[in-house]
Amino acid sequence: MGEQMTLTADHSTSRSGEGGERRGRAAEPRRSWASTQPFEPRRTRDNADPFVLAHGWRVVGARYVLAAVASDVVVAFAACLTVLGGPYPFGEAAAWAATAAAAFVVLVAVLGGYRREHAADGPAEFQSVLRGAVGLVLVLMVLGYVFRVPVPRSYVLVGVPATMLLSWVARHALRRRLHRRRSHGSAMMRTVVVGDALSAARVVRDISAAPHHGYRIEGVCVPSLDGPRQVAGAPVLGAVADVVQVVADRAADVVLVTGSYLGGDALRRLSWALARAGAQLVVVPDIVEVAGPRMTVRPTAGLSLLQVEVGATRPRLVVKQVMDVVLASAALLVLSPVLALAALAVARTSPGGAVYRQTRVGQDGRTFTMYKLRTMYRDADERRAALLASGVRDGVLFKMVDDPRITPVGRVLRRLSLDELPQLVNIIKGDMALVGPRPPLLEEVEEYDDPVQRRLHVKPGLTGLWQVSGRSDLGWDESVQLDLRYVDNWSVAMDLLILWKTARAVVTGAGAY
Repeated sequence: MGEQMTLTADHSTSRSGEGGERRGRAAEPRRSWASTQPFEPRRTRDNADPFVLAHGWRVVGARYVLAAVASDVVVAFAACLTVLGGPYPFGEAAAWAATAAAAFVVLVAVLGGYRREHAADGPAEFQSVLRGAVGLVLVLMVLGYVFRVPVPRSYVLVGVPATMLLSWVARHALRRRLHRRRSHGSAMMRTVVVGDALSAARVVRDISAAPHHGYRIEGVCVPSLDGPRQVAGAPVLGAVADVVQVVADRAADVVLVTGSYLGGDALRRLSWALARAGAQLVVVPDIVEVAGPRMTVRPTAGLSLLQVEVGATRPRLVVKQVMDVVLASAALLVLSPVLALAALAVARTSPGGAVYRQTRVGQDGRTFTMYKLRTMYRDADERRAALLASGVRDGVLFKMVDDPRITPVGRVLRRLSLDELPQLVNIIKGDMALVGPRPPLLEEVEEYDDPVQRRLHVKPGLTGLWQVSGRSDLGWDESVQLDLRYVDNWSVAMDLLILWKTARAVVTGAGAY
């Protein structure tokens, strides 16, 4: 692909299959991406606007990182001082606290916890704090057992876990504040999408629907300017050959390359040019719904092979099972008084038993009896057929906002999700998990298309991605996509995050019928 290194305005010597990435009609004179000056320096009103620059991600991101460092220092110092303030003199406790805070921040920094590209990425931030806390415990153990330093055990057992938890809370608060700013168009990364119109349209729609990730689509660069002037509502700013000039003119932060229009050698040269223009290059792979932890880059024979994990390992499955049983048992023990009062209210206010039993489909199509507190009148199943005609049918689901079969007490239980508590017994028995797809009915499974059958690959859950993303407010197709995303990408960390979000959804009652 040597012709791209010496590309001229004529560009007529490109061989078939090579160099074609930049042959379409362009708006600017063609410049070699491998040259020392791949774009013409210009100052436009847009990229010189102080307000725009001051509220862009380059500035706000640096402030975010500084705020994260400051919060970690304060949290680590306060946690250590609180734990050691009683048994130790104030001066000695303060010295330990200052040392611990410095060590914690250094470890988190070494582990990538303050990298701007990971800022506001919940899992990455939380994992770096967790690794920093574990590293601090290891350092303290080495100091205590190898170098005989009198390390306070109370700080190792209480102070470090408290530091980690409080740091998570502080990071969450920072992320929420950042997301609010991004919802108003601030703290965004100016982004240019490059690729054919079909691939670029998909990326534009997906990115625009999730502004909390911080990508603001400035426009699109397509193979040639002979086509439409808009792609999925985003303006066409130029041809592929113009992308570096577009980035320089608009002070763009990120270039998203999608589709197969740009080859590997062209991407390499584009990365050289973007380095001079001060923008990041992000390649959107042609695979969908694959989370980062499932992908591993393997350099082989000069190639970058992308390996995708296609199944959960046995240790992860064992950890999930143990976590499910332990947490479900603890929750059942703690919530048993609430469950008993709710069951008494159900039994006293309408005829019928307090616990409703229903056959559901579990992992790999196995059926089981699911337990719930009864929220409907005793003849609800008989009345269901008559209501199907007047209810809302979304895919294979039957939904009705004002279902007349629900009792007054049942409506309250559903809003607070207390009717789901007996399913903790299903989890302990091994029929269900804490997190997973919604347990379907037999008649629903009979209507599943082939891809939807993938939902049955894991145990159904008490909660899941669809519950924390809108619950009954979501349509059938959206619920299926969320369930498939979970089945393909689940991890213990994801389960813990969903459980935390579930508690928030229960408190607000969002999406509950």
